[in-house]
Amino acid sequence: MHTPDTSHYLFLCASTREPGHEGNTEWLARQAAAALPANAQQTWMSLPRLQLPAFVDQRHTTGTYAPPEGDLKTLLDATLAATHLVLVAPVYWFSIPAPLKAYLDHWSAFLRVPGLDFKARMAPKPLYLVTTSGDRAKAQPMIDSVQLCAQFMGMPWGGALWGKGGAPGAVAQDAEAVQAAARFLSAG
Repeated sequence: MHTPDTSHYLFLCASTREPGHEGNTEWLARQAAAALPANAQQTWMSLPRLQLPAFVDQRHTTGTYAPPEGDLKTLLDATLAATHLVLVAPVYWFSIPAPLKAYLDHWSAFLRVPGLDFKARMAPKPLYLVTTSGDRAKAQPMIDSVQLCAQFMGMPWGGALWGKGGAPGAVAQDAEAVQAAARFLSAG
């Protein structure tokens, strides 16, 4: 387990809102981040703002992948440098937003980059999800998907923080979610 002075939280925001417009999910994640110890390092990245190549499945042809370049390398480096990974993703059509899905698809490539040892390096990192939607039950498929990713990678599941979203600012009225945000990352 990491002591607070060595904790590094990577927040990966997957909302496709226009730049400069903070959505409910990011707002809720920032409430959770505000409760972290002052010396816990935080890195925030917007997945839609990165130029990620399309994932090409080579598992059954070449079987390996070259080390990533450009923004994908930047994202991989940030992922490996973090001690805790927080996915910040609103529910889009009962599922993961496309930018987050693209990132997770690239995990298949990272697993097959010679010498990277991606799975072993990810295993100690708790994986968290912060999400909002109009209905908690409709968020469950996405939550289950992220939890299964953690399970497959052998990562501790930090849990999901859900808040009632909708129009901008709606989650701030969800007192239960706001209270939960203050404790959400404290166990990690």
